[in-house]
Amino acid sequence: MTRMAEPPDPLERLIEEFRRLPGVGAKTAERLAYHVLRSPEAEALALAAAIREVKERIGHCPVCFHLSDGGTCAICRAPDRDRATVLVVEQPKDVIAFERLGTYRGLYHVLQGRVAPIDGMGPEDLTIEALRRRVAAGGVREVILGTNPDLEGDGTALHVRRALAPLGVTVTRIARGIPRGSAIEFASNVILGDALEGRQALADAERD
Repeated sequence: MTRMAEPPDPLERLIEEFRRLPGVGAKTAERLAYHVLRSPEAEALALAAAIREVKERIGHCPVCFHLSDGGTCAICRAPDRDRATVLVVEQPKDVIAFERLGTYRGLYHVLQGRVAPIDGMGPEDLTIEALRRRVAAGGVREVILGTNPDLEGDGTALHVRRALAPLGVTVTRIARGIPRGSAIEFASNVILGDALEGRQALADAERD
């Protein structure tokens, strides 16, 4: 028998898929699903095609782990970037935030997360070892730790610093212009610029 009080199975499945998205609750998922249902077929299929394309074509740069549509990313390939400086961030969206500044001309390394034991994420789940190998290969003089200024971000920065300590590279931390507990992706260009410009040697920053 048809369940009269519930949406048909395909629509119910779509609602459940929307509910899996971060920050999307039951009501929002339902609204999104019914919006797709009401949309012209071409519009709905364009959305489906865009989702399929991003999953099929977008991967991670084998050098820095930023987003790439195939092979090494555009930033790592750019001949005018300062290859002696590497800014370490948690997620690709943090690279985009720093790139909006237009003033940082070094390279990046994306950790693909943060150390968060409550979420089952340890340092071995991040790209810290790949960063260590990258620095050990030579040519990098400074590593800037640009993790978020909160408990997990500070803990992640500490793990990175320990991994790099035997290599003798200068390790700095972005300044506290970013309010503690906030996220880099939401910081204004002015705040991000000041934080990057006022970065400190990590040993000094730890004494603050």
